[in-house]
Amino acid sequence: MLKNRKAIIGWALYDFANSAFATTVMAGFFPVFFKQYWSFGVDVNLSTARLGFGNSIASLFIALIAPLIGAIADRGSIKKKFLIFFAYLGIVMTASLYLVQKGDWILAVICYSIAVIGFSGANIFYDSLLPGVAERDETDYVSGLGYGLGYLGGGLLFLLNVLMTLMPEKFGFADSSSAVRFSFISVAVWWGFFTIFTILLVPEQKAFASNDMKRDFIREGFRQFIETFKKIRSSKTIYLFLLAYWLYIDGVDTIIRMAVDYGMSLGFDSKDLIVSLLVVQFVGFPAAICFGKLGQAWGARRAIFLCIGIYIFITIWGSMMTTKTEFYILAVIIGLSQGGIQALSRSYYLRLIPADKAAEYFGFYNMIGKFAVIIGPALMGTAGLFAKRLLMPPFPSAQEAEYIGRIASRISIASILILFIAGGILFYFVRDDGSGPESALS
Repeated sequence: MLKNRKAIIGWALYDFANSAFATTVMAGFFPVFFKQYWSFGVDVNLSTARLGFGNSIASLFIALIAPLIGAIADRGSIKKKFLIFFAYLGIVMTASLYLVQKGDWILAVICYSIAVIGFSGANIFYDSLLPGVAERDETDYVSGLGYGLGYLGGGLLFLLNVLMTLMPEKFGFADSSSAVRFSFISVAVWWGFFTIFTILLVPEQKAFASNDMKRDFIREGFRQFIETFKKIRSSKTIYLFLLAYWLYIDGVDTIIRMAVDYGMSLGFDSKDLIVSLLVVQFVGFPAAICFGKLGQAWGARRAIFLCIGIYIFITIWGSMMTTKTEFYILAVIIGLSQGGIQALSRSYYLRLIPADKAAEYFGFYNMIGKFAVIIGPALMGTAGLFAKRLLMPPFPSAQEAEYIGRIASRISIASILILFIAGGILFYFVRDDGSGPESALS
């Protein structure tokens, strides 16, 4: 029985709200619409570079400021205010994508990048509000509930948006492009509306501060940021966990992206890719909640190891996948484990840190998340090029070159095993004696 049901529901509904952006905009429509509409008539590789540049700038910006703004929010007890600011920044910029005209890729990148900053920045403070709404023995379940509702909310609106684009005339749109543009408005309305419940229902624990400290909490935030970094470096438990998390979550994110790449390489059209994203969303909804329950009953540590094991299996299977049926089965398995490893990692990290400094510690946690998917692609590229150079004969025929290229591609995907194995080994050495954050920081 949850002890603070109203606050927990309000907290989890923010994931229900903002996942519409993650699914419909980030993963679904924006990348495709950017190539076909805003960057129309441009070389595919140049269009990809433009979009990648915008993503990189936004991710780097939020990664660099995450620990600092977290420390400032803790010192001033203004986590909810920061969440509101970043969330509605993202909401406004998402809605503004509707106004961007065809071919205006610069404005599209600017609006999208600022929306990503709003989305990512708000998540720092959303995570940091968890200890204020859930008891220590509830965090695994509540964290899983948030991710579960996120998959449900993102999936429901995405399904509606997909139907709008497939049957635009039935929804009163002139064509699919008009439906896609309106989907950005629908995401903004959905995100903004359900965020209101979080604002109204979630309390924020107040930190004691003198009048002088209140007037100077920004300077204190800088000082606290430096102190927190030193504490993380000196705490073997937290330091090892963040290193392990960086490795295995890098692998998770890379596998997610490679599932789509594989689908494209197998000749799947956009409808197949959209269906696979919907599969991940709706499978992820109950799976994340079930993993939260599993973390309560079995222990978060064991459940995280199970997730890492599943992703090792996914990587091996992915390196041998050849058919469309396997692609969809792989999407189901990813949906089963993706929310689980995300939710349990968050709740496990919460056990290791002081509750009254959650925002600044989650700032570092989110910074690690934003710097993820750095090692994986580089590892894959290096492994693929090396394998191709090693296996390719001096004067190959076209058939031989194609065959060896496929083998090299499979080897590059299999190389991601290194991240899961290394992350699992480091996680094994993270101390989990149940003594809480005070022991972890000693």
